[in-house]
Amino acid sequence: MENFIVSARKYRPTTFESVVGQSHITTTLKNAIRTGKLAQAFLFCGPRGVGKTTCARILAKTINCQNPTADMEACNECESCKSFNNNTSMNIFELDAASSNSVDGIRALTEQVRIPPQGGKYKVYIIDEVHMLSTSAFNAFLKTLEEPPAYAKFILATTEKHKIIPTILSRCQIFDFKRIQTEDIVHHLEYVATQEGVTFEPEALHIIAQKAEGGLRDALSLFDQLVSFTRSNLTYKGCLENLNMLDSDYFFRFVDLFRQGDVSSTLLLYQEIIDKGFDGQHFITGLTEHLRNLLVSIDPATHRLLDVSDTYRAKFGQQAHDCGIALLMKYLEIASDYEYRFRDANNKRLFVEIALMKLATLAKSMQQPAAG
Repeated sequence: MENFIVSARKYRPTTFESVVGQSHITTTLKNAIRTGKLAQAFLFCGPRGVGKTTCARILAKTINCQNPTADMEACNECESCKSFNNNTSMNIFELDAASSNSVDGIRALTEQVRIPPQGGKYKVYIIDEVHMLSTSAFNAFLKTLEEPPAYAKFILATTEKHKIIPTILSRCQIFDFKRIQTEDIVHHLEYVATQEGVTFEPEALHIIAQKAEGGLRDALSLFDQLVSFTRSNLTYKGCLENLNMLDSDYFFRFVDLFRQGDVSSTLLLYQEIIDKGFDGQHFITGLTEHLRNLLVSIDPATHRLLDVSDTYRAKFGQQAHDCGIALLMKYLEIASDYEYRFRDANNKRLFVEIALMKLATLAKSMQQPAAG
């Protein structure tokens, strides 16, 4: 049986150009390499799975490349690049501070820094989860970080910048990685799915991207899980079932029932959701988010604030037009108030049902049809 390699590793970017959603970082790094103005220490900060360690490795590889391209990418042909690709480079060191956070580990590293590189320009030290270092380890690291040899470069990565002492921060060039946009994740998933021969519905990839909440590694892990579950056929319904997410079509149906003033059907539809195993908090939070999306769909100028596929963007636009801004504002006011007070409710089911009845009788109580 062939060894399976998870997609996050198999499709890990190997060039600055292939890094997803962090162009503000990669452009700056390439310009620094081009001009020869490389800092002695870099601090890469940001959420998990957005490319910090990947960019650190690409930077380490590129600055040691003997024949970089005109676009400041590694050539993959020289001895330095080949040794890096084969994991045999003697000039690039990776340390996981989560497991090696003692002062002795840092002292051993600082001793090693004194030895010049063998067959390369720089010795690069990548320290992942650097916020996990003990205070004494940080202090032992300070002098080396402030005055390293010209051939030594440090790349520190962390998900929790606030835990790093100011004296370390002041010695580093800081790069803040951002959560990756849903559309960027979807495009990358489309590429991976095509390479792997996986059939997919576009909405299914959007579901995965939304669930990942800006982390590409998380998205690829979910992708692998769902490919196994669906036997390489990613459907919208299949992804919802496996990820235990509520179908957004339910919320469109609720808003239609609100506009019609159909209290009975509204309560029966909520019962259907309860029967599927979703709790009231999950439901009312989703409903509030749906109403917010409708509100930003009123004006085409704010459509870009919608984190949905093109198909659903059109559906939101149509339903928002049918409701009108005045009615939507009232809906959102009621839903957000009940979402805020949900935790303190004793009878949570009744609490949600009261909210739904208020919403379903609102349009008639306003005594005029919603403006289109």
